[in-house]
Amino acid sequence: MPATPPVRRQRILITGASAGLGAEMARAWAQDGRDLALCARRLGELERLRDELVVAYPDIRVSVHALDVDDHAAVDATFEEAASALGGLDRVVANAGVAQSGSLGLDDAEGNRATARTNFLGVLHQAEAALRIFRRAESGHLAVISSMSALRGMAGPMSVYAATKAGVSALAEGLHSDLWDSPITVTAVHPGYVSTSLATAFPQPIFMTSLPRATRAVVAAIEREAPRAYVPAWPWVALALPMRLLPLGVYRRIAG
Repeated sequence: MPATPPVRRQRILITGASAGLGAEMARAWAQDGRDLALCARRLGELERLRDELVVAYPDIRVSVHALDVDDHAAVDATFEEAASALGGLDRVVANAGVAQSGSLGLDDAEGNRATARTNFLGVLHQAEAALRIFRRAESGHLAVISSMSALRGMAGPMSVYAATKAGVSALAEGLHSDLWDSPITVTAVHPGYVSTSLATAFPQPIFMTSLPRATRAVVAAIEREAPRAYVPAWPWVALALPMRLLPLGVYRRIAG
């Protein structure tokens, strides 16, 4: 961890920014005067968000980019386009994700593959593109949105989703190690259950957090630039260790 407080990251790219946590992070950073590159598949929603933000905060710059993070070449091109629009990128938040998975061996194979492609390969694509830009600039912060579900294997509809998030967390930790002596930082944020449309895919959500509270916690964690964060801190910091240590038979009765 850096010995001095993190620098202010002025130019921030967010994927999955058309709704939910991504859109709320954009609103929070816009209020703080940051310049934004907003990426998602739904361009119309991004344009409405951009118009809202530039009216409310006329001194900021906001660019919008239609992007499917499953497309590696498109991610590379879009990140370069966003960097050109803002005069560089100081932070990338890899937030885009889906929850379409189900129990393996039933009728959910395509949903499972889609979840794996977007949640893991999509983050890999974003990390590649972001770090290429950061290495050129010799500065930058990559934040990936993982999940508390990354801490344990989970059953049923959560199985592939949790596995992808575990992969994302491991990737972020590996990047943190790889970049240990560089000015580039990496953060993996692990939110608990957040009240968004994504949560409807989870069969047994516990300690559900409102979107405004979750956004405040996620933004604060990203701003700290610590390698790992469990948010909101209560109850998830306290639960992180028990989640890893509980016998699976006990854990599955609680969380699935």
